[in-house]
Amino acid sequence: MTLPAPADAHPPAPSTPQSPQKPQTPQQPASPAQSPITFTLWLRSAAYMAWLIVTVIPIGTAAVLMSIAVRGTPLYRLCMGWVKLSLWGARVICGMQPRVQGMEHLPDGPLILLVKHQSAWETLALPVMMPRPLSFVFKRELLYVPFFGWALGRLDMVHIDRGRPTEAFSRVGKQGAALLERGNWIIMFPEGTRTERGTQGKYRLGGAKLAVATGAPVVPIAVTSGRCWPRQAFIKRPGIIELSIGEPIASVGRSPADLMADVETWNEAEMRRLDPQAYATGVQQR
Repeated sequence: MTLPAPADAHPPAPSTPQSPQKPQTPQQPASPAQSPITFTLWLRSAAYMAWLIVTVIPIGTAAVLMSIAVRGTPLYRLCMGWVKLSLWGARVICGMQPRVQGMEHLPDGPLILLVKHQSAWETLALPVMMPRPLSFVFKRELLYVPFFGWALGRLDMVHIDRGRPTEAFSRVGKQGAALLERGNWIIMFPEGTRTERGTQGKYRLGGAKLAVATGAPVVPIAVTSGRCWPRQAFIKRPGIIELSIGEPIASVGRSPADLMADVETWNEAEMRRLDPQAYATGVQQR
């Protein structure tokens, strides 16, 4: 756009008309997921994968052997040793730095965590951060993963067959209620699986049904791990991972659909606040 000449200036010489220039939009800094794959990134990602394998074999073996005589909290603490090593590797080897807010929202009592799920990072970070043992609701296929799955199957978790939804909810309701009474917190991913950064899956009612049945409040949690650890990606990138913990939402007197609608509203609004660049072109439904 050309500014008008001052009144006392000489008129400009005739020239060939030019198309008006479009105003330039300020460039936004590239996110970690948009940076090119370099040899250093590949090497760090390979080193992290090797770190996971090398550390899970002895601890997974020890957990299986220990479970013959010991179960519950002592076994959980042993397995948390591997989780802490894995999280340490994500930070030191791959450069993933967590930034957490909302820890003060966590109540003292039974609780169900309903978490946005973008990568395996939050499955490592949350058990380390939470003040109580977590019981995951997960697909039973994970039980067949060598060492990791074998140890997971000896912990106080709830594994389900996704192909049998009625049986799956019955298991979640029965075992979840027992674990809550024991003092564990239940953690579930309402979208069912990992979603790509900037996308939104369908929120399923399993966690809300368990909350209504037991009277336990739910806490929504938003996480931007997909910026550094994309879904099903080998390459891990350095950067800040935001994890935001919402305020508890009471389940007493609520319907599961209304309760989950509140969780979805908070989670998705918080995701757009934490990672606006990912949602700039509109949300893709999965």
